[in-house]
Formats: sequence, structure tokens, C-alpha cells
Amino acid sequence: MIGQRSETSTVNGAHFAFTDRWGGVSAVPYEELNLGGAVGDDPEAVRTNRELAAKSLGLDPARVVWMNQVHGNDVARVDGPWEPGCVPEVDGLVTATRGLVLAVLTADCVPVLLADPVAGVVAAAHAGRPGLVKGIVPAAVDAMTSLGAEPSRIVVRTGPAVCGRCYEVPEQMRADVAAVEPAAHARTSWGTPAVDVSAGVHAQLERLGVRDREQSPVCTRESADHFSYRRDRTTGRLAGYVWLD
Repeated sequence: MIGQRSETSTVNGAHFAFTDRWGGVSAVPYEELNLGGAVGDDPEAVRTNRELAAKSLGLDPARVVWMNQVHGNDVARVDGPWEPGCVPEVDGLVTATRGLVLAVLTADCVPVLLADPVAGVVAAAHAGRPGLVKGIVPAAVDAMTSLGAEPSRIVVRTGPAVCGRCYEVPEQMRADVAAVEPAAHARTSWGTPAVDVSAGVHAQLERLGVRDREQSPVCTRESADHFSYRRDRTTGRLAGYVWLD
């Protein structure tokens, strides 16, 4: 896998992978493995990075499906690669096609990868603070169950994201988020109001009956090996990938 701080795992034929920022060709401030195509980076560098990342995982880059993320709660069903110019504006993807790879981009938000290996269904979701409140994670689970998945069988891995100790927000914003998801109520390490999106995501999954879950220990704002929008503003994007054999 590209980058020594990347994370990969496999559970019963379901594969999960999260990139770090190293091993690509992008120049400063997107160095090196920027996988986001809408952040101002050279498009050719992004295409090369996506090819490098896919091939490092043993994947065909043409079988990786991306989305135009908009901080909403819509989930698109995918049966094959999109036609050029037809990438939907959604924050979740779901498929029952084995070998098709679903990808999600982040740079502080929580990348949520889900799989039910028995049903042969996987999903990827982009859960930032707005998506957490709007319910993108329950929407992704609902989309999976519509294809035969069972919450008790779903395996979830969430990737590097800004932690509750670092995600400072105004007091009213924290109150608004906590009114929807109390587990997201947090305080920064310097004592100000904060939101813990990862904690909120896992609390939602717990209530949905999803028990097999793991959370990355990496805080993107604290880690120089990962992109962080809150830290750097102009920066690249990490990717999470999920697929079934």
C-alpha cells in the first residue's frame, strides 16, 4: 500500500483501505498523494495518484467508483463505473457487485466503510458534521439492508478524521449537533466547545445494531502524515476504499 501510515484490513473477503498523504506526485500544497479532484490540484496529477493508489491495492483504477460529495444524506446504488460526466452529487454509495470498489474522499470528515460479506453488499459514506446531523450513516445502512444486508452482519471501519479534542466549534453549533446526536458533544484539549463526529457516527451505528466496528486512532489535524482542511485549508484529500472479492 502506498504510504507507510496507510491502513488496510480484510474481514471474510471484505477489504477496507485508507490512504495517507505519501507516495504520489502532487506538488505543494497538495503533496503528495492527493486523490481529490476538486481542490485546485493539477488534474493530471490527481489521475496519476488515483492510478497509483488503486494499483498499490491490487485494484483496476477503472473499477473504482467516486462521488461528488455535498455534505448531504443521499446514497446512490452503483452497479458499475459511472459514464464520463455522470458522477452524482451524493455522500454515500452502495453496491452488490463484487469487485467494484467504492471510494470516499476526506480531509477531516469521517470516511465510513461498510460491508456485509454474507449478503455481498458494501457501502461507503462521507460523514462530516452536516452529514452526521442529516443522517448519512443510517441512510447508508438502510441502502445496504434494501439489498439484503443485515445490520448484525455489517462490518464497519472508519478512517482518519479530526478528533473531538481538535474540532472546535461555536457553542451553539455544538448544542445543535448534540441535540441530534448527544455522543458528538465534546470539548477541545484547550477547553472550548467541540464536536466529535467519529463518536457520533459510532453511536448511530450502535443504535442501528452494527456491532463489528473499528475506528482509526489517527486525528488528521494532529497528524503530519494526513491531509487536514482545518489545519491547512488549501490541501489534498485522503481516500477510503471498500470492496468484496
